[in-house]
Amino acid sequence: MDLMLLQNRIGYTFKDVALLEQALTHRSHSSLHNERIEFLGDSILNCVVASLLYKRYIDIDEGDLSRVRANLVKQQALFEIAQSLGLPHFLRLGEGELKSGGFRRPSILADTLEALFGAIYLDTGFDAASDVICALYNPILDTVDLATLGKDAKTLLQEFLQGKKIALPQYNVVATHGAAHNQEFEIECLVPKLEIQVFGTGGSRRAGEQAAAKLALEAAKAAALKPSARKSKPRTSQLKLAGIATLQSDASANPTAEHEVQGGTDSAAQE
Repeated sequence: MDLMLLQNRIGYTFKDVALLEQALTHRSHSSLHNERIEFLGDSILNCVVASLLYKRYIDIDEGDLSRVRANLVKQQALFEIAQSLGLPHFLRLGEGELKSGGFRRPSILADTLEALFGAIYLDTGFDAASDVICALYNPILDTVDLATLGKDAKTLLQEFLQGKKIALPQYNVVATHGAAHNQEFEIECLVPKLEIQVFGTGGSRRAGEQAAAKLALEAAKAAALKPSARKSKPRTSQLKLAGIATLQSDASANPTAEHEVQGGTDSAAQE
């Protein structure tokens, strides 16, 4: 386990490497684990992210700032950052957690990342921890859509459907793939009223549901944009059944021609 590689990735070199080792240690490994440091790191993370949002988004009120922060510091967000750093390769886990795939578990990785922030604070101070957190979060903030204020796909889908007075989506586990320590969940998302059925996959049920919700939201928005196209389909079908090659768009461009085509269709039907 090359700890220097991890330090290079986070852009910080520890003076006391023992703090780094403790931050990477799960309680299943030894009595000197990372839970107390994780408690400290959690508070530091919330403070730094709150400061980032306050300075970056001067026109957003307190309620929306809180919502964005909550989405940025939740387990899934931390899990994704931990994965991008390759943190699973540096975890110190007990034999049981190793066998059960603890190095892939979102909760363990999220807690370890927070412990890492806490360890940096203990090693050098708040400013150093803040610099590391800012370096990790600024690229993420650059991609935050202010129109959605950092909401996840499931929340956005729910709000979209509620706005249309459509029943909430249904999520079902269709299948799980892979060994117990490295499972992938296949999740079905259904919106019956819109005839939407999509599938998403992820390393956890939650991640799979988010992936499916994202696809369902895209499909729901697309369906909402084309009600007129649906109405025109029956007439197009009638024209084709009557053996007439005229396109619907041509008929729409020429009202007289459309009347003649319809008349021809009626005659053909009578014959």
